[in-house]
Amino acid sequence: MLKRLAILALATVWLLGTDLAAAPGVGPKSGDDPSTTSPKSSTKSPVRKTTTARRTRRSRRARSPWRISSFGDPTADDNPAGDDPSVRQAAVEALGNWNGSIVVVDPNSGRILSMVNQKLALASGFTPCSTFKPVVALAALKEGIITPTTKLYVGGRTRQDLTDALARSNNVFFHKLGEMLGFRRLSEYAHEFGLGQKAGLNIPGESAGRYPSAPPKEGGVGYLAYYGQDIEVTPLQMAAIISTIANGGTLYALQYPRTLEEPAAFHPVVRRRLDALAEYIPQIRDGLAAAVLYGTARSAYDPDLSIFGKTGTCSENGARLGWFVSYAGGLQPQYVVVVLLRGGPLVYGPHAAEIAGRLYRELIPKEQPTQASAVPTF
Repeated sequence: MLKRLAILALATVWLLGTDLAAAPGVGPKSGDDPSTTSPKSSTKSPVRKTTTARRTRRSRRARSPWRISSFGDPTADDNPAGDDPSVRQAAVEALGNWNGSIVVVDPNSGRILSMVNQKLALASGFTPCSTFKPVVALAALKEGIITPTTKLYVGGRTRQDLTDALARSNNVFFHKLGEMLGFRRLSEYAHEFGLGQKAGLNIPGESAGRYPSAPPKEGGVGYLAYYGQDIEVTPLQMAAIISTIANGGTLYALQYPRTLEEPAAFHPVVRRRLDALAEYIPQIRDGLAAAVLYGTARSAYDPDLSIFGKTGTCSENGARLGWFVSYAGGLQPQYVVVVLLRGGPLVYGPHAAEIAGRLYRELIPKEQPTQASAVPTF
């Protein structure tokens, strides 16, 4: 009997000792408690954690596809001698230190009122992303492929008409339009708007961009239609296109005064009049207005201004692109504003729209009710 009691007591002590040692903060201090660990063992774990964190950061940097900074001084190499001083000041303040360019144009004459980051705006061509979609839409309307009320299936249980597809920048909708138009017909309209040609008149350093001679090998004409694949455009070319939509169909040669005296002698130069498209332009305006009212460009919205625009977001050559091509002023547009941002993950079309909205609020006095009423109601 005594022997059994002794064995039971030993077993109880052993069990209690195990539980106490395993329970954190309970029982006597041990070598596993941080407060009593030796200096050697106390530094071992933090070093391992620090090394792991460094490796993780290096791995993330190695995997990051973005090689262009989102920030910088966009005015560093500019010569603003011919800019409208008040327009330029507002544009510089709106852009801040983002790596990008702003081009402001009078859509009724083709005069460039300001160009912030002239090197970026002139010397390179970039993928237009979704800002090519208004050209595709005009081509499809003119060719009778769709009407403003045509609804196309875009996935799930959803069908969209042109206004909603432009507002929400639906890729499926415009992929279908591209395939129905075909490469040859779509290219004809792109060339009518000046793609692949310089938009300016005798502007030193301007790039002509690029329009492909064949549809993309991957994705075909549908990919070109919704993404602008294989197209290269400058902010000046996009300003010329959106100016044509703003003024009802006149494609002006953009002119950039380079001295204080040149604006006084300025004369507009018409490249061509797209009269055959004029009747369809109001239907595009509805989509551009809807983009600002409730779509991808709603960050530009101001209840007291009539702003029409199209965003674009995509990536190329280690950089994200954020576009917003737009105009404002109701039925009598006063300004075209094109914003192009370039950089990393912070760059996207809606942010470009936000910057443009900030600029319009500085440029345009609050509109009268008769002007504001020109915005379509949806």
